Amino acid sequence: MLSDIATVTGRSLTLSDREEPERFNGATVTWNMFPMIGVQPILGRQIRQEEDTPGGPRVVLLGDGVWQRRYAADPSVVGRTITVNGNPHTIIGVMPPKFQFPEQAQLWIPQTPLEYASPRTNRNLQVMARLKPGASLEDARKDIAGVADRLSIDERDDEGWGASAASLRDDMVPSDIRLVVFTMMGAVSLVLLIACANVANLLLSRATVRQREIAVRTALGAGRGRIVRQLLTESVLIALAAAPLGVAIAYIGLEWLTASIPPNNQAPYYIDWSMNPRVIVYTSAIALLTGLIFGLAPALQAAKANVQDGLKDGGRGSAGGVRNRLRSTLVVSEIALSLVLLVGASLFVRSFLNLQQSRAGLDTAPLMTMRFYMPGDQYASPDAMARRVDDIVRRVEALPGVVSAMASNMVPLSSGGSEGAVLPEGPAVTPGQEPRISYFGVTAHLLKTLNVPLVAGRDFTDAEGQGRSGVAIVNGVFAKRLWPNRNDVIGQRFRLLEDKQNQWITIVGLVPDFRLFSVRDGKPSPYAFVSYPYDPAPNTGLTIRVAGGAPASITNAVRQEIRKADPTLPLFRIRTGEEARLDTFWQYRLFGWMFGIFGVVALALASIGVYGVLSYAVSQRTQEIGVRMALGATRQSVFALIVGYGARLAGLGILCGVIGAAAVTRVVTSLLYNVSATDPLSFTVTAGFLALVALLASYIPARRATGVDPMIALRAE
Repeated sequence: MLSDIATVTGRSLTLSDREEPERFNGATVTWNMFPMIGVQPILGRQIRQEEDTPGGPRVVLLGDGVWQRRYAADPSVVGRTITVNGNPHTIIGVMPPKFQFPEQAQLWIPQTPLEYASPRTNRNLQVMARLKPGASLEDARKDIAGVADRLSIDERDDEGWGASAASLRDDMVPSDIRLVVFTMMGAVSLVLLIACANVANLLLSRATVRQREIAVRTALGAGRGRIVRQLLTESVLIALAAAPLGVAIAYIGLEWLTASIPPNNQAPYYIDWSMNPRVIVYTSAIALLTGLIFGLAPALQAAKANVQDGLKDGGRGSAGGVRNRLRSTLVVSEIALSLVLLVGASLFVRSFLNLQQSRAGLDTAPLMTMRFYMPGDQYASPDAMARRVDDIVRRVEALPGVVSAMASNMVPLSSGGSEGAVLPEGPAVTPGQEPRISYFGVTAHLLKTLNVPLVAGRDFTDAEGQGRSGVAIVNGVFAKRLWPNRNDVIGQRFRLLEDKQNQWITIVGLVPDFRLFSVRDGKPSPYAFVSYPYDPAPNTGLTIRVAGGAPASITNAVRQEIRKADPTLPLFRIRTGEEARLDTFWQYRLFGWMFGIFGVVALALASIGVYGVLSYAVSQRTQEIGVRMALGATRQSVFALIVGYGARLAGLGILCGVIGAAAVTRVVTSLLYNVSATDPLSFTVTAGFLALVALLASYIPARRATGVDPMIALRAE
């Protein structure tokens, strides 16, 4: 079912051929990966099959960005030897601009030389394949599942594991991303509909005013089709004239959108925010289509006008019942759509504010976080990594202003750590059903650095943080999961099943279930902190607690100490603890701003719609108002008449909008935080605010109606 198959895995790659080493997101790929996906280098060549073998030549492909910035786009760079992760590699090519496959990689090296010695339990490879002509994804799934079942029987390490397949599009753009995109497209579409309803209303009013002109044209022999074409041409020209302005505003919006994404949260390379010819063509097509659709109804209404009535009415248009109903329907639609947008904006803003107040159980204000990478053969052993990490932590803790520091493969409110099955001492566990936990190798001073209170027990000692000390600090969920019938887990033991030494680990501390990686984390998961040598990593993080209110001020001093320890270690992903916390929900800030802007635009358009319809109604009913006042109607009753009309339109629009919002917001429930999709406060406040704005938009036309002079109005008949 598969014509070709290749693998890729992400890997940190460090270039140290200059004075300042630099770490990049990189990837290891099999030799046939880029030919399979149809991508060629713009300079040099692909990885050859003989280079993707154990002991093969060390080669590297550069990303265009690395080539431009680090090597000044020098074409003679191909064939040059540079140092990658402490080893010499030959540059064989440069990949196309913006290409960062699979998501943000900027360097690529052959995979087999690095993965050859990896155990079967290493499951970090991402497998990609191309279907044979005529084969279906479902057929491939069945074949792959069959292979996995056979491996599960034949290979002990694969017991209990299965396999499936998904399209590359579904894998790269998962359902939550698609939901965000569709939500934004829905919001934009609502704003477009509101704007179009406004334009349709204006065209209806304009056609009514031009009723005599149209009647004269008809009397002189112009057919209905010609009248419709004329009015449609005018509406289409208006729409097309607006397209360039829309593109200019969109360009500014894209610049703002790009600037809103934190540097440490770059979007995958295949998500392109830039303008391109397809966007321009699409925008022009939408403008043309909206001009045709929303200009059609006013054109047809105008073409149906009675010639004799039009000539009799003179220059004064008549407010026909059908047209009034159509204009009122458009205004009701505008208000309803505005309410949907405003409710969505309210929910996202409230989600952002809830996240803004969430502290994740950590005091992030005094924290400074960063990562360093230990490349090369000198750090191939866990002991070598542990010694270097201990040296760096001691150097950093000796700096003025540093309260304490810890190193780990995990950085709080960022990422890291490992996952595996554990075997508790005491409770009987069925083989193959051992509970799975997250665990993190940490140095001493964990709790002092994070300022997390102990529920029971103690922190690691200095000696315990340096070696395989067989001690752990766990959270409450871990304790309940492994020993559900015990109130005190201090002194209990467990084993990590992936630990080849089968060493028992004793629990010495219990901490609350604080959030490790995101303030948006829902139900806490079980996790354990073990001494660093249990889970060492070349990509290691530093978390530093600083006295005073400026944790970023120690960055240069830390950099100098790390360079003293080993000048080949690159320092990267440098940010304060508060920046790390805010970065975990930057999307909500963006959603709140975007929906807020859409909501404000929609509110303004709806207000203009209400004002326009009521102003036109007053101008058309001038004689009626004059008659009413001549017969004794007070200015207050006329004012109430006009405002009441606006209130009825607003009330009906709000009712329809509440029903629509209740249905639409349920779709985005997964994007909200600590607020219900049908939150009564958001619905009530938004509906009340929209009603107030609609009444204010009714005020000026109503005041104008009370100023009508009955004698002048009657004389105009």
